[in-house]
Amino acid sequence: MVNRELLDAAEVLLLPEFLLLPDGPVRDHAVVVADGVFRAVGPAAEVVAAHRELDPVRLDGRLLMPGFVDAHHHLTQSFGKSLAFGEPSEIFRRIWVPLEGALTEENAYVAAKLAALEALRGGFTTVSEAGTRAPVDVGVVAAATQDAGIRCVLGRVCDGPDEEHLARWADSPLVHPSLAIPIPEAAPDGVLRDVSRLCAEAGAVFQIHVNEHLASVERSLEAHGRRPLEHLHEIGALGPQVLAAHATLLTPTEVRLLADTGAAISYNPVASGWKGNAVAPAELLSVLGVRFGLGTDGTRGDAFRLVDAAELAQRLGFGLSSGDSSCGGGWTWLEHATALGADAVGLGGFTGEIAVGRAADFLVVDLQVPELCPSWDLSWELVRLANRDQIAAVFVGGRLRLWRGWPIGWDGPELVAQAAKMAREVVERAPLRRIHPVSVEHRSRVSTGIGGRA
Repeated sequence: MVNRELLDAAEVLLLPEFLLLPDGPVRDHAVVVADGVFRAVGPAAEVVAAHRELDPVRLDGRLLMPGFVDAHHHLTQSFGKSLAFGEPSEIFRRIWVPLEGALTEENAYVAAKLAALEALRGGFTTVSEAGTRAPVDVGVVAAATQDAGIRCVLGRVCDGPDEEHLARWADSPLVHPSLAIPIPEAAPDGVLRDVSRLCAEAGAVFQIHVNEHLASVERSLEAHGRRPLEHLHEIGALGPQVLAAHATLLTPTEVRLLADTGAAISYNPVASGWKGNAVAPAELLSVLGVRFGLGTDGTRGDAFRLVDAAELAQRLGFGLSSGDSSCGGGWTWLEHATALGADAVGLGGFTGEIAVGRAADFLVVDLQVPELCPSWDLSWELVRLANRDQIAAVFVGGRLRLWRGWPIGWDGPELVAQAAKMAREVVERAPLRRIHPVSVEHRSRVSTGIGGRA
């Protein structure tokens, strides 16, 4: 058993059994963490010899790997996740807009912190917040993520270029500002172009949902004669600064646009399975060099289940018909959930991999579990077999934020209890319009309909 206090030192030398580097897992390597970054990474003997002032902390039977990056989240929607189960597309009109509209400042803070806690428990060290519709200052969401201890690309829904927001978080080590417009039809063409260009100039990300539902694609065709992604390109709003959420309904022309412009997307496989019209052709995008990360879309904050879903969706959606049994070979999804995910959300070269100078955002994962015994292909096993209950420790910015599933320095169970009570109050006053019944009622309807059973 590792002593937690040893991990939480200001400067620490760690010797894991395996270290997950960009080219795969390696043995006999070590890292030094200090001042929030990796100060040294290399063969254990060399690192230990160069840092004799530090007592090595052995992590036998454990993997040290980059923290996962959630490329698309809606943190203030956590009070209503299961309310969207079974709902047809464009849920935002019936569930999310009314729910977020009913949030007070306190509600929004608790909802966002609850989502951040779930994300940390699931192995995410960075979340990209696509912008809340709650009638509160976005600083509430920033406070929640900072207090929870997670890195956040903080989108602000805007109605025009917002230089103040992009400059507001210059001194924050965990908040990275971003601008957002929910969908292309939510703003005039000039605003879309100007916001996107400001983000490009400021080195920030412009977040927008595109090509997610058939209805929105058809509305764009009717209004502009072009599909949403094509329209963004036509008006000069598409470029490397863009993080386009979902992009599940892509024509070959639009795939080419993504590759040519350098725009990134968030591939959200669980969201596709739960409420989408299609699955993004992510393996094809990867081969073509299109930039993308993996996103939860607020469905569930579990990174290992997300990478599993990312691979499985490609296998079911494309691999079965083409005879592709590999569908990325495991490593593809790890890479897009870490280093390439960081690149997609505008943090490439800053986090997402174990390398000197990178932010020390990482996980310590138990390997001595039945699921990984025996181990023959650790990278692929992490995608298909690993679970979040194996995550012993979560570090963000070099600080221990989570230990054995619960936060350090604040009361996680107390937050959960507070959120459970508060969520019921919010949902009761929000003008939600659900179409699908809860599962018990659905079972009753189906049972009665097919067999007359009560």
